Amino acid sequence: MGEAKRRKEALGEEYGQETRFISWLPITKSQSQQFMQLTTTGAWIGIGFLIFGWLTVRFIGPAFGWWQVE
Repeated sequence: MGEAKRRKEALGEEYGQETRFISWLPITKSQSQQFMQLTTTGAWIGIGFLIFGWLTVRFIGPAFGWWQVE
């Protein structure tokens, strides 16, 4: 317990607060991890829509006669 008290006295008000990702940017490490998870999920959803759109134009569209070339 002595070490915790020393650490609390040394850090003062910053004791128990999350560390920032970049010192001058008000974003914590957990917030940056959540942002990375969100953007990764969004990218995979976008890739899925891209594949679905490509399949629609490439295979389903010509099957219904939308893109007939004479």
